[in-house]
Amino acid sequence: MVKELIYQGKAKSVYQSDNADHVIIEYRDDATAFNGVKKEALKDKGRVNNLFNAYIMQKLEQKGVKTHFIKTLNDNKSLMKRLEMIPVECVVRNYAAGGICKRLGLEKGMKFDKPVFEFFLKDDALGDPMINTSHILSFNWATASEIKFMREATFKVNDILSSVFDEAGLLLVDYKLEFGRFKNEILLGDEFSPDGCRLWDKETKEVFDKDRFRQDLGDVIGHYKTVAKRIGLVL
Repeated sequence: MVKELIYQGKAKSVYQSDNADHVIIEYRDDATAFNGVKKEALKDKGRVNNLFNAYIMQKLEQKGVKTHFIKTLNDNKSLMKRLEMIPVECVVRNYAAGGICKRLGLEKGMKFDKPVFEFFLKDDALGDPMINTSHILSFNWATASEIKFMREATFKVNDILSSVFDEAGLLLVDYKLEFGRFKNEILLGDEFSPDGCRLWDKETKEVFDKDRFRQDLGDVIGHYKTVAKRIGLVL
């Protein structure tokens, strides 16, 4: 079923499957931060992120968000639709954390009256710079209709997952999504796991996401597993 390696990222490897329209994504135990500057292997990370992503993607599909996810193949691999990825990251922020605090001088943890939406160019070498719709259109990264779709879909995901995590006693602080083209559709691609979002305990504000790795807080995968358990995923 697995054919040649198509792409190897910082934490995932993508292989062609027997079907030209499908790929196999392998989630590795590699952890990186600061655009790959900090690296480490974390035992069981690949399995946890693979199963976590599958659980979230299926929840989103049930709520009408179309994704590239098809099925899990084993603990570390999933079958996905092969997308032509749009080189743009869609970020929603419900609370102030990370880069926006530095850029705008905001107090960490401040709740926004309305979620903040931002675009970033997916380019590690450039540090994933912040961009706007004018950049996207001028450089033909996406069309106006695709931009509108990605924005609306990202906010829909926010409504769905904010509720999921709230019921689990967690705050969905912020997250990033990536989209790609599949035939005549735009689908949610990449992954949704604690690697690509910030999750804090509602009461204590304890960190349950990749900031534990970035900030050397320890027990990264233990906290990922706690999030999974809280939202009803048995690992």
